[in-house]
Amino acid sequence: MTAIQSLSPQFLYSSASFAVKFSVKFTVSRCSLAPSPVTVANENAEKRPQERNEIRLGLPSKGRMAADTLDLLKDCQLSVKQVNPRQYVAEIPQIPNLEVWFQRPKDVVRKLGSGDLDLGIVGLDTVHEYGQGDEDLIIIHDALDFGDCRLSLAIPKYGIFENVNSIKDLAQMPQWTPERPLRVATGFTYMGPKFMKEVGLKYVTFSTADGALEAAPAMGIADAIVDLVSSGTTLRENNLKEIEGGVILESQAVLVASRKSLVQRKGVLDVTHEMLERFEAHLRASGQFTVTANMRGSSAEEVADRVLSQPSLSGLQGPTVSPVFSKGGGVLPDYYAIVICVPKRALYKSVQQLRAIGGSGVLVSPLTYIFDEETPRWRELLSKLGL
Repeated sequence: MTAIQSLSPQFLYSSASFAVKFSVKFTVSRCSLAPSPVTVANENAEKRPQERNEIRLGLPSKGRMAADTLDLLKDCQLSVKQVNPRQYVAEIPQIPNLEVWFQRPKDVVRKLGSGDLDLGIVGLDTVHEYGQGDEDLIIIHDALDFGDCRLSLAIPKYGIFENVNSIKDLAQMPQWTPERPLRVATGFTYMGPKFMKEVGLKYVTFSTADGALEAAPAMGIADAIVDLVSSGTTLRENNLKEIEGGVILESQAVLVASRKSLVQRKGVLDVTHEMLERFEAHLRASGQFTVTANMRGSSAEEVADRVLSQPSLSGLQGPTVSPVFSKGGGVLPDYYAIVICVPKRALYKSVQQLRAIGGSGVLVSPLTYIFDEETPRWRELLSKLGL
C-alpha cells in the first residue's frame, strides 16, 4: 500500500453574520487486490439491530482506557474472560449470552450506530466526535470515574497571543481575515468546526495532524490546536495555554447504548439494568468506609443525638444504633453499637470524633457496594425510552 497524495479540500460555512472556513487533510492510499466478488452495503440504509441472538458489548482494545475499563468491570464482579489476548472477542461469564468485542473507541461508536454492537464503554468525547449527534446513541451512565479529560482550544503563550486570554479576545484579533484565517490543528474535525461556529470565530481553517499536536504552533504549521487535555502539563511544557471559554467538552468514560437495541433486541435492556446497578453500587461505595463502634448511653436516641452532633459522623442517612448483647445472653444495659459510613478523606477525623464522644472498639472496613432501592439512572433511562 503506497501513499500517493495529500488533498486539502476547502469547506465554507456561512450564516447571516459570519463565515467559517476550514480544510481537512486526507492521506490517500492505493493498494492492489486480486479480483473477488464484493458486496457493498448501502451506508444510508435504515439502521436496525442485526439478526443475531447474542448481545454485544464493545470495549476499547488498547491503552489506558482499555486497562481502566477492565479494572472497573473486575471491581464490579464482571471480569472479562479472554482465552487468547490476540483475539478480539471475549465473554463475561456472569452475564450469559453477552459477547465482549475489543475495538478502537471510534469503531465502538460507529458500530453502535450501525447495529453491530448493542452497548459500549468509551470516552464521552469519542461519542460526540464520531456519533455526530446520532439520536440512536443514548448515554446510560455518564460518569464511570476514569478517563477524565477535556477537549480544549489551546494557543501559544507568546507573540501575538501573549495578551489573549479568552475566546472573545481571540475572536476580536484583527489578524484573522478570509485571506489569513486562524489555522487550527486537530483530530476532532467534527467538534472543532462546530465549536468555532458556535462561538462566532469568523475565519478559521482546520487541518488534521498525526502525532503530537502540541508541536504544530512552534513549527509554524498552525496557530492553535484543539485537543484532549488532562493535567495541562504537556501544554505548559510546549508554551501553550488554554483560554477562558475555550473548553469544548468535559469528558470521562461513559456507558453508551444503541436505542434501537435497547428497545428491539431481546435481553439488552435486562443486561443494561444489571450492568448499571453494578456500576452505580460500586462507584457510590468507592472511597467509603464502614465505621463500627460501641458507646455507652441512656437510650438509643441519646446515643444517636450525640453522634449526629459531630459534623463528620452523619453517614449517608444517619447512624444505625442497636443494642449490644452479652456473651452470656441478654442485652448489656446502657450499651449500644453504632454503624456509620464515612468517606476516606474524613476517616481519621471521624474516628477522633467518635472517641471524643465515648466511642470504643472502633472497627473500620472498606465498602464494596452501596445499592440504592432503585438507581436514579435506571429511571432516567426508562423515561428516555418511553417505557
